[in-house]
Amino acid sequence: MSKPEQPSSHGSSAPSADTSHAHLHRQYDADFRVTPDYRASLPDVQNATVADIQGAHVPIVQVGVSGFRLPLHFLTAENKQVVLETTVTGTVALPAEQKGINMSRIMRTFYEFKDRVFTPELLEEVLIRYKHELTTTRGRLRLAFHYPMLRPSLRSGLEGFQYYQVAYEGSICDLNWFRKFIHFDFVYSSACPCSAELTEHARDARATYGIPHSQRSKARLSVEVLPGTRLTIEDLHEHCLAALQTETQVLVRREDEQAFAELNGAFPKFVEDAARLLYERLDADRRIRDFQIVCAHLESLHSHDAVAVVSKGLPGGFDASFTDFASLVC
Repeated sequence: MSKPEQPSSHGSSAPSADTSHAHLHRQYDADFRVTPDYRASLPDVQNATVADIQGAHVPIVQVGVSGFRLPLHFLTAENKQVVLETTVTGTVALPAEQKGINMSRIMRTFYEFKDRVFTPELLEEVLIRYKHELTTTRGRLRLAFHYPMLRPSLRSGLEGFQYYQVAYEGSICDLNWFRKFIHFDFVYSSACPCSAELTEHARDARATYGIPHSQRSKARLSVEVLPGTRLTIEDLHEHCLAALQTETQVLVRREDEQAFAELNGAFPKFVEDAARLLYERLDADRRIRDFQIVCAHLESLHSHDAVAVVSKGLPGGFDASFTDFASLVC
């Protein structure tokens, strides 16, 4: 019996093995140059049709890029420039009928401003560009950085740099209403008033020596700056220092350590006191339209922390729903 005829390797009606990858090169062509026609031929999946949307056809409030870093110029209260590593998050609104955005355009548009001096006001200009370049109605920007201030010790005359966690934030809506915010973290010492009184009682009643407990603490201020006014990082630092008094120190000698103990003795505070003292300062500053204050005292007596949140209470503004207290550990 003869064998069945085998299909020809040079073509027949029967399907043949896929050889489309047979001539692919596993190498990088450093000499290849992209032409305008080649770029135009590249697929753009994000700009597909409505039929290509996966899941529910709903608008997305924020979509963009979080955490890209670059050095930026910032302005001090004395109008001096300082260059700081900055972490940027940029997002825009996405309508229900649009599949996605061009993510790289978030960064590419921002990079057009990389040599500018950044203030909260400049964020409005960037966001207007976002609206144009990404064909969107709303946008939001956040620039996070560590801001240095040279701080004096209490008595020795030494000076050292204190770094403050700061963020500039801006948002713009479909009516081009721009809102600007500053977030500022302030680290201080909180001596417990109750522990101080109990220690004195032991000394007076039983001639027993004791040390009242204190702990490193942090206040996080989030403020909305009134349009047409200038509020600096130094202004927020001054509010914190005037309200709380007991900022942690950088360089100290023995006389400074003694002074710090006296300072804590002069200004003991519960976490409730800290929040209310800061509220009093911010509420009196007419450049501040709205604010939220979060305080955390990282207890040395307990294995848990004491926390407080308060806001000005404007309709549609900051509220007291903050819960990320772990982010205040310092």
